[in-house]
Amino acid sequence: MTGDEGLAQRLSRLIASGALPPDGRLPPERDLADRFGISRAKLRQALERLECDGVIYRRQGRGTFAAPPVSQGSSTLSRIAREATPQDIMEVRLEIEPALAAHAAARARSEDLARLEQLMLATIDQSERAAYEIADDIFHYNIAVAARNPLFLEMYESLRTVRKLATWGEVRRESHTPDVMARFGEQHRALFAAISCRDGHGAAQLMEEHLLDVNRTVMRGAKRTALPGAAAPDAGS
Repeated sequence: MTGDEGLAQRLSRLIASGALPPDGRLPPERDLADRFGISRAKLRQALERLECDGVIYRRQGRGTFAAPPVSQGSSTLSRIAREATPQDIMEVRLEIEPALAAHAAARARSEDLARLEQLMLATIDQSERAAYEIADDIFHYNIAVAARNPLFLEMYESLRTVRKLATWGEVRRESHTPDVMARFGEQHRALFAAISCRDGHGAAQLMEEHLLDVNRTVMRGAKRTALPGAAAPDAGS
């Protein structure tokens, strides 16, 4: 095992521990170097490799993240996040993400498929809610990346930012019980299989079915807390 591979495993364990903040931000380089007992120069080399492999995401002036950081500097997205209900967001996800899955099935490169497989397995292996949510988030994000359409990716990143900033996000997090995480993980497995087999129609259908299940689960939690938009018309709730 190379030093970079060993560091990747240690970072994976750090992420799985649930010790990272909700935005997935990793500790500063100095702290990581001390934690892993390596020089900062060696750490930077390893981080560059991990970034190329899609394991981490680095943003100038903001830090290193275990998940893609949300878009910055958009007052419009912040306003939408305050106003949007869970159902508003799910309606848009149902329009965009099945199409992204179909495009990913047609266009994903070998490195995309390798990354998606790792992320899919991570959503199955995680029993801790915080670690599952990071793996789930990055899995869906990388399907958007694998679709190889920069405009679609920009749309998805805006949608993802609104989801992250929404004040009712805790309801979504609380809905991730062990049974729910296990069920969603198996849905991810089927979705990845369709993408890797280049089955665009099947990938789109499986993504739609998965999102409808997510919608039903979140709406049940929303109704318990009387959130606006909990009465979801024609969404399987």
